[in-house]
Amino acid sequence: MLRITDLALPLHHAQESLQSAVCKRLRIGPRELIRFAIARRAHDARDKADIRLVYSVDVTLRDEAAILNRFRKDRHVGRTPDTRYRFVAPAAIDHAGARPVVVGAGPCGLFAGLILAQMGLRPIILDRGKVVRERTRDTWALWRRGELNPESNVQFGEGGAGTFSDGKLWSQIQDPRHLGRKVLSEFVRAGAPPEILTDAHPHIGTFRLVTMVEQMRRTIEALGGEYRFEHRVEGLDIATDAAGGRRVRGVRLHTGEQIDADHVVLAVGHSARDTFAMLHEAGVQVEAKPFSIGVRIEHPQSWIDQARFGPCAGHPDLGAASYSLSHHCAGGRTAYSFCMCPGGTVVAATSEAGRVATNGMSQYSRNERNANSGLVVGIDPARDYPGHPLAGIDLQRHWESRAFVAGGSSYAAPAQTLGDFLAGRPSRTLGSVVPSYRPGVTPTDLAACLPDFVVAALREALPVFGRLVPGYDHPDAVLTGVETRTSSPVRIARGQDFQSLNTAGLFPAGEGAGYAGGILSAGVDGIKVAEAVALAMGEWNPQSPSVRTTPSISQ
Repeated sequence: MLRITDLALPLHHAQESLQSAVCKRLRIGPRELIRFAIARRAHDARDKADIRLVYSVDVTLRDEAAILNRFRKDRHVGRTPDTRYRFVAPAAIDHAGARPVVVGAGPCGLFAGLILAQMGLRPIILDRGKVVRERTRDTWALWRRGELNPESNVQFGEGGAGTFSDGKLWSQIQDPRHLGRKVLSEFVRAGAPPEILTDAHPHIGTFRLVTMVEQMRRTIEALGGEYRFEHRVEGLDIATDAAGGRRVRGVRLHTGEQIDADHVVLAVGHSARDTFAMLHEAGVQVEAKPFSIGVRIEHPQSWIDQARFGPCAGHPDLGAASYSLSHHCAGGRTAYSFCMCPGGTVVAATSEAGRVATNGMSQYSRNERNANSGLVVGIDPARDYPGHPLAGIDLQRHWESRAFVAGGSSYAAPAQTLGDFLAGRPSRTLGSVVPSYRPGVTPTDLAACLPDFVVAALREALPVFGRLVPGYDHPDAVLTGVETRTSSPVRIARGQDFQSLNTAGLFPAGEGAGYAGGILSAGVDGIKVAEAVALAMGEWNPQSPSVRTTPSISQ
């Protein structure tokens, strides 16, 4: 099978035009083409008057060797890559030692658990939060009534923070083994729309993620895995040998129970601040890492559609428009858009009492009134929070507490019109753009909730972004604060074997450990770490016929 890339057709092309374009591109007649399938579809909207759909197409031909020879110097024609997932080795189904433990049931922990289960290693998956539907009810209690459950919210519980997001399923990570395809394929098996396998920028949305997470839990349990919700890990059992070498021997739970384990995957999210403190106190190597801080910005989605697609706005093949913006500021800072949510809402994302943090969320349809995005400024330990591995957490907490007070100490968020923000005056009322954040917003001065250098960088960047996306700097656009959870403020150092640099058997993984950013990259990291765990367990049986495959689970 061969793959053709960069095959561009008009937005309004007829269905049969794609086959004709394939034959024309390869200079063959229709009878030489046995079949074809779309591998990827994107759009090119750089010219709003001539928006193009851009395809990658897999083709089966009668004489592929001749076509390969004809186009041997053409980088857009070649063999279709083999994206099948291959387990690192077949595993013994009945492992006699302690079972591997996965801490965290977000995307990373989910895929670590799935791969371990598919290799017959019967993982125990612990999560401090609740099952996804109970967690959803707790999350809505904050949004509707201002009632926070610190253990069950946007950050903690089955599915992780990605459950309440746009559900983006694309990443810029290097992925030579096509592990991202494994992630997407498992999502489709769990009920995601098949289009995520071909869309250039696939997404799922919150409601679909909930049912998929439930289905994948059933799959893992059917393979011998075990979930334990509302089990918060409060300590590690670490043994030290005569030479000073450290090795994990188990985990201690908040109930006082201890679970013996020689292999622990630490897949906590970026908001597990108490866990980071516990690890640091236990002597696990933890480092401060860069992250970003800023606000959420909202515009009517119709404004963004018109700015990006012009007269083609609303075309069903384009969907809701998005954007990605960046500006290098005069002071050496970079301001940029983050986690853009077309047709979505701004949500309360705090996990600690007396603090306000925001995030963005969309459903699969992306049909809410507003578009929103993080508008943030990069910060780094050496410049902004030196001296301690956990200093970034202190910085986050400081500004989240300021936002809580500025919002009225009720989990309402501080908000300001863009016009007032640029003018340096507090907002008393808001304009034509209706903020979507619940449980509500308080018009105020966001400069009181952000570092001065962040305020300066955003004020410099916003007019620039307005030139790139007409209407972006409209004075009625709404800024809601604060956005502090862009990524983990720490990195739990690990080696090439994916184990902690100073604590063998501990496998830091995913976003909280500083090795992923978003659902797809976290899932990929979970796969890699699960493979490392399986190899470290050393229980491979060459006589075993195969690993177990995912069984069919009734809905």
